[in-house]
Amino acid sequence: MIITFIALICAAAVTAFLTFSRFARTDSWRATVTPLASIIGSGFLICGPILAREFGRAAIIAEAILLLIAYAAGAVIRFNIVHVENYLASARVNDPLAWLARATQGVLAIAYAISVAYYLKLLAEFLLKPFDTDPAWHMLASNAIVTTFIVAIVALALGNGLRRVEHLAHGTVALKIGIIAGLLAALACWWLTNAAADPLPPARVNWSSISLLLGLVITVQGFETSRYLGHAYDQALRIRTMRHAQWIASAIYLAFLALLTPFLARAAQAEGVAGILDIMTIVGPALGLFVLVGAVSSQLSAAVADSIGSGGLMSEVTQRRVSVQVAFALAGSLAVAVVWLTDPFEVVAISSRAFALFYALQCSLAFIVARRTATAGGARQMGFLLVGMVCIVATLVGAPAEG
Repeated sequence: MIITFIALICAAAVTAFLTFSRFARTDSWRATVTPLASIIGSGFLICGPILAREFGRAAIIAEAILLLIAYAAGAVIRFNIVHVENYLASARVNDPLAWLARATQGVLAIAYAISVAYYLKLLAEFLLKPFDTDPAWHMLASNAIVTTFIVAIVALALGNGLRRVEHLAHGTVALKIGIIAGLLAALACWWLTNAAADPLPPARVNWSSISLLLGLVITVQGFETSRYLGHAYDQALRIRTMRHAQWIASAIYLAFLALLTPFLARAAQAEGVAGILDIMTIVGPALGLFVLVGAVSSQLSAAVADSIGSGGLMSEVTQRRVSVQVAFALAGSLAVAVVWLTDPFEVVAISSRAFALFYALQCSLAFIVARRTATAGGARQMGFLLVGMVCIVATLVGAPAEG
C-alpha cells in the first residue's frame, strides 16, 4: 500500500505541475510536448517484456541501441528542418526533390494510418488483459473494439467534432507523464524495500533478435512531428525542443527498463503486449489499474493525433484534390484493414517498417540537399547515408515478436 500511495502522490504532483505551472504554458514546453507525447506513448510499457524475452539481461543494451538509432534519425530530421525546408521554399515546382518530398509525406501519411491501428490494438489489449478469454474470442473482441474506435474517430472528423476530441487528447499528456513518474517511483521504492530479486535471464543475441529489435522502431518514433510544426514554432525552437523530447524520452525508457531489472525473468514470461500489467501488480496490487489508465489514455490520444496527421498529410500530398474528410475516411479504412489482417505483434512490426521507410527517405532528402548546397561536410553526408541504410534494413527485415 505504501508503494501505491507514493506512486499516486508522485503522479498527482507531476500532473499538477505540467497542467497548472507557468512552465507548462511556455512555448518551449508546448513545442516539446508534441514530439514527447508521441515518443513515449505506451511503447515503453511493451518494450520491457519483449526485450527481456529476446535479449535476457542484455535488454537494456538493446533498448539503448534502439534509442541511438532513433536519435540518429532525429538528427537527420533536425538538419532537414533548416536546410530542406529552406531549399524547398525556393525550389521550382518541377524540381525532382520537391516530388521526393511529397512522396516522403505520402509515406508518412500511410505510416500514421498504420500506427492508428497499432495504438488502438494496444489499447484493446490492455482493456482485455484482465479478462481470461478464449484466444479466438479475444482476437475477435480486440478487433471489434479497435474498429469501433476508428469508425468513431472518422465519424467525428466527418461531423467536424474532431477538434474537441483533439483538445481532450492533448489534455491527457500531463496525466500520461504523471503516471509514468508514478510508475518509476513505485519501481524505485520496490528496489529500496526488497532485497530479493529474480535471477537475471542469460544475455543472448542472434539475427532473429536483431530483426525483432528493428521491428520495434514504432516504440521510439514520434520525434518527427517537430518537422511539421512550422506553422506554430520557428526552426530553432523546433530543433531544440525535438532534441529535448528525445533526451527526456530516452531517460524514461532506460530508467524504466533498469528499474524493471529484478523482474526481467518474470517479464520474459509475460504473455501478450500487455504483459507489463502482471509485473506492476507484483510491485503494488493497485498499480495494474494505474498502468491501465495510463495505457488507455496515451493510446487514445496518440491514435487521435496520428489520425489527424494522416488525414491532413493525405489531403496535402494530393494538393487538396482529396478533402481532409475523405482523407480521414481513407486512412481509417487502411487502419481497419491492418487491424483485421494482423495480430498485435505483427502490427508493431508493420508500423515500424512504415516509419523506418519514412526515415530512410528523410535521409535521402538530407543527403541530396547537403550535396547541392554544401551545407554539410563529407563526414556528415556519409552519416546521412549510414542512417539511411540502417533504416532501409529495418524496413526490409523488421520482424514481429513471438506471442
